[in-house]
Amino acid sequence: MKRLAVYCGSATPADPVYIECARHVGRTLAERGIGVVYGGGRLGLMGAVADAALEAGGEVIGVIPEALVNAEVAHRGLTSLETVATMHERKARFTELSDGFVTIPGGTGTMDELWEAMSWSQLGYHSDPVGLLNVAGYYDHLIAFVDQMAATGFLRPQHRDILIVEDDLSRLLGKMAAYEPHTPIFRMSREEL
Repeated sequence: MKRLAVYCGSATPADPVYIECARHVGRTLAERGIGVVYGGGRLGLMGAVADAALEAGGEVIGVIPEALVNAEVAHRGLTSLETVATMHERKARFTELSDGFVTIPGGTGTMDELWEAMSWSQLGYHSDPVGLLNVAGYYDHLIAFVDQMAATGFLRPQHRDILIVEDDLSRLLGKMAAYEPHTPIFRMSREEL
């Protein structure tokens, strides 16, 4: 994995565990020689990931919609900052630039990015690992919901393991590095569907 897209919030929650997590992710990826691709912002967890990776000598590529650049939230000290027209273009660019996806805590934008990475993997638009770092139990209910989708039959058994979940970053990165792509829907027979 040469680069990972990091999905996270632009907010700064009161509990410092979340900023500490973001800094740990940025620093660890840089120390392992893995570039960071992220939303290009300077605020919240996004800014903490970028700053920590840069401080550790890592490559950080930001991809930000023009409207957010104009709102003065763009991080101007990155290795590279790409401006795109729409959020859809931003997510497509994340996929083009990255060898996998790591989601840490965030809000609705983070969820949008995570669900799209999972959906595109399930369909076969990419075959890269999709990781979820469950910091301080933040994603416990989301993990239970994914299990419910599988138990109900809305998530095929062969696609349940698209989402790689860990509460430890080193273990998560190890599982992501060992990820074996599943059979995407585009390659499944009618009987398998």
